[in-house]
Amino acid sequence: MSTYQSVFKRYEKKYMLNEEQYRHLLKRAAGKVKEDKFKQSRINTIYFDTPDYHLISASLEKPLYKEKLRLRSYGTPHGHDQVFVELKKKFQGVVYKRRTVMSLEEAVEYLYHRKPARNASQITQEIDWFLKFYGEIGPAMYISYERLALSGIEDPGLRITFDQDILWRQDELDLSMAPWGRSLLVPGQRLMEIKIAGAMPLWLAHILDELAIYPSSFSKYGKAYLTSSAGQILNKGGKIIA
Repeated sequence: MSTYQSVFKRYEKKYMLNEEQYRHLLKRAAGKVKEDKFKQSRINTIYFDTPDYHLISASLEKPLYKEKLRLRSYGTPHGHDQVFVELKKKFQGVVYKRRTVMSLEEAVEYLYHRKPARNASQITQEIDWFLKFYGEIGPAMYISYERLALSGIEDPGLRITFDQDILWRQDELDLSMAPWGRSLLVPGQRLMEIKIAGAMPLWLAHILDELAIYPSSFSKYGKAYLTSSAGQILNKGGKIIA
């Protein structure tokens, strides 16, 4: 993880696939995509929120602008292993992501105990502002999943990911703990994300149409929140939201 991309601006589209759609899509996309540098990996993420889950409840209302803060690792990290601190924003369908790399130990001091980042940057300044703006914010949800990541051969800006075995929990909000939790998907389901800087390649659009694969507004954190006891509450309008 010596080199990494720290700033992203792209469109992200999500699709829910069954096993048959997944197998046929991979077969038809052969020669157009290849495994990226992360290939298959276990991704573990801690989402941060206010005690009343303001960030995720606001996000579920589908506003023009929304943002989230998360701590992410590839595999289970310990001590000096590197992790990503990510600030992700979405405005009018465009995703903007800023991330910085730290050791797990430093990230815990920074996000959990609010100690200054050891290597300040424009990105940590944005994160500092976020933390100050939302005040009492802390770890709220752990989500872990197996991911297969592909990138375009002719279009290196294209990235396609497939997530399965998505687990969530609200206990042991610590990336150094082993992945465990409640399942978010039924067996055989995969969440596909297509990440592109501009228009979708025609060959990919044709495959999606042929296999009857349609966009979904699925959110891992959102779904876990609605499934949790925290999500079983009355919204401002007095309606049950889960």
